[in-house]
Amino acid sequence: MTSRTDADHGTRAADPAPGGDPRRWLVLGVVAIAQLMVVLDATIVNIALPTAQADLGFGDDSRQWIVTAYALAFGSLLLVGGRLADLVGRKPVFLVGLVGFALASAVGGAADGFGTLVAARGAQGVFGALLAPAALSLLTVTFTEGRERGRAFAVFGAISGAGGAIGLILGGALTEYLSWRWCLYVNVPIAVVAVVGALLFLPRRSSRAEGAPGLDVPGALLSVAGLVALVYGLASAETDGWSAGSTLGFIALGVVLLAAFVLVETRVAHPLLPMRVVTDRARGGAFLAVGIVGAGMFGVFLFLTYYLSTVLGYEPLPTGVAFMPLIVGITFSAQTSPALVARIGVKVPVAAGFAVGALGLLVFTTLGVDSGYWTHVFPGLVVTGLGIGLVIAPAFSAATMGVQAADAGVASAAVNTFQQVGGSIATAVLSALAAAAASDALVGVDPGDPAALLQASVSSYTTVFAWSAGIFAAGAVVCGLLLPHGAVQEDPDAAPVLAH
Repeated sequence: MTSRTDADHGTRAADPAPGGDPRRWLVLGVVAIAQLMVVLDATIVNIALPTAQADLGFGDDSRQWIVTAYALAFGSLLLVGGRLADLVGRKPVFLVGLVGFALASAVGGAADGFGTLVAARGAQGVFGALLAPAALSLLTVTFTEGRERGRAFAVFGAISGAGGAIGLILGGALTEYLSWRWCLYVNVPIAVVAVVGALLFLPRRSSRAEGAPGLDVPGALLSVAGLVALVYGLASAETDGWSAGSTLGFIALGVVLLAAFVLVETRVAHPLLPMRVVTDRARGGAFLAVGIVGAGMFGVFLFLTYYLSTVLGYEPLPTGVAFMPLIVGITFSAQTSPALVARIGVKVPVAAGFAVGALGLLVFTTLGVDSGYWTHVFPGLVVTGLGIGLVIAPAFSAATMGVQAADAGVASAAVNTFQQVGGSIATAVLSALAAAAASDALVGVDPGDPAALLQASVSSYTTVFAWSAGIFAAGAVVCGLLLPHGAVQEDPDAAPVLAH
């Protein structure tokens, strides 16, 4: 699956021999703590939003920007953050990301107004864009032997997949027993632990990629502007509508700028995102898999949260705890996937994982006003979790397998970007589909009838679950066509890199 051409374009990182560095599992622990902090913030604030809204006094139309500010900054700056990690050094960029993320979280927790909270969330995204690719590319010099690398990916994949559900549990507990502000403050002690661990255990030799080219300024400007415009346009669709001039204008601008970015990257001497990183068939299929799993998971986390709270009447903490079967399912299948990949490659596990996940989402389409948790929600969470775990670790590994050492950071950043873009598109599209389904369900009925309103809400949720199942089914087909068959043949001259 690796490309010899990729390896020949750069030098291999100076990696310790398997078993030669006793700190390698401590390094994984440090990076995993940092990754958990970043993943938590994708969902931990969601449960706290209603309480924060009541406390700070902003309207429903402004609420989405607490989430969108983070996504805008994080998604648009990931490629730049990845390249900076290659240029400046992965360890220092990792530390700057940790400290900056903690400070931004503290400011957000102490916010006395909507503007301060939005600015803090944007700052979290900026430092998260430095932290995520630096953290993952650090592991390139730690885990290179196939079996240990698979185990590291399994741990990391479980955190990446289950972190969102953990965020819901933690957010519910903090909101219910302390304050919504602790959903932000909690990042500070986590970051302190990660900083101490980084200073103690991260090796200096893993800091900078030898032979990394300079920063591609035109590419950086085009990628940031294009992604900001695209994500902003998609986010505006929920409030302004798909036909609004602002929505269409920003989406069109984003597409044009990103097309210009691709053109520039094929012509500059040292591109921000070398096309060889994404045009390889195996990696291309894996990038799509990462984007698709990010899109499909949105339907589970957001709309099932709505169902549990508005229909079943769960409080914040029980709502989060209700996702435990998803966490268990993801963790179990993520831990078993390396053995499958070693025997048969990534194609079958990823395609099968998407198919299993689609079946789990179809279970949620049977939800009704009087459905029970154990009869309808629990089975769907278990099956969906098993499917996601089967996809996530192999796909992340395949997305960066064989990338040259000098591109380690930007390759990891590209995987993060695909996941963020997939989630952002899903946010806009699925929210619009849910709103349309709710409106259709209220046609010809009394809009003041609470029972009718509740049924309309359930109809909107099940519509989203059906579309999410379709997304996963499409992922099974696409990955089945693009990903190579058979066990991975590792090129000894290639420099493997971990991805989020």
